[in-house]
Amino acid sequence: MDATDATTAPQVVRVRVPERSVRHDLRAVKIVLHRELIRFWRDRMRMVANLMQPVLWLLVMGTGLSNLMAVGQGPAGDVDLRTFIFPGVCAMSVMFTALFSAGSIVWDREFGFLREMLVAPVSRAAIVVGKCLGGAVVATGQGVLILALAGLAGVPYDPVLLAELLALMFLTAFTLTAFGVLLAARITNMQSFFGIMQMGMMPMMFLSGALYPLGGLPAWLSVLTRFNPLTYAVDPLRQAVFSHLDVSPELQRVFNPGVTWNGWLVPVWLEVVLVVLIGFVMLAGAIVQFRRGD
Repeated sequence: MDATDATTAPQVVRVRVPERSVRHDLRAVKIVLHRELIRFWRDRMRMVANLMQPVLWLLVMGTGLSNLMAVGQGPAGDVDLRTFIFPGVCAMSVMFTALFSAGSIVWDREFGFLREMLVAPVSRAAIVVGKCLGGAVVATGQGVLILALAGLAGVPYDPVLLAELLALMFLTAFTLTAFGVLLAARITNMQSFFGIMQMGMMPMMFLSGALYPLGGLPAWLSVLTRFNPLTYAVDPLRQAVFSHLDVSPELQRVFNPGVTWNGWLVPVWLEVVLVVLIGFVMLAGAIVQFRRGD
């Protein structure tokens, strides 16, 4: 090769890819989380849409059924239904926002952004963790708007109670986001994802005790509620609310019976542990799915 060929030959530029490290992975978690917050804040219509359904359940359905219960006989007539369903509405608000936040993975896959994230010199586990934390923070922020309506449901604005509800909603949001990410990891289009979400969310909501007490249900329906993870998220929220209300023991047994396993009352701390464990199992499954995917 002569001198002319040497000068016209394409030059090869060496690119140095930084080695993976815990510091880079933590930075990736922060970036993904920050992106989720920016995306949610700029999508005001999504914020309003996710808020409308829980508000309708609380103010419209709760008010209407409270009037119906007020003319009934027995202890039910002394309880505002809005107070009873308020913890369930908090869980529902978190559920809708968390699962739809996880659905943005499908959107990123369709437009090629997910592939760019996966080829970055960070572990895929960091991307999944950042996505789950981002969805949990966004969903908890949405739940704060529901907490602002607590006075309309007869729930006191007690700082300790609000802190308990906020912490429980974050744990619920993290678990549900991890569940959504696990499903979204193998789904290739938004229509399929939303179809599966709608098919799963309604049974989870109605079998969680969010809208009616779990005590006195038929045996087959009672068994289904015990296998519903959302049941163990709704009950601690309701236990926290009723612990700050002046309610008679009779009404406590009717509207706050708790969750039982074959007659044994499951303590609140165990329910919280179950929610956390389910969340980490879902997170581990989502990480495995992302490592297998492209």
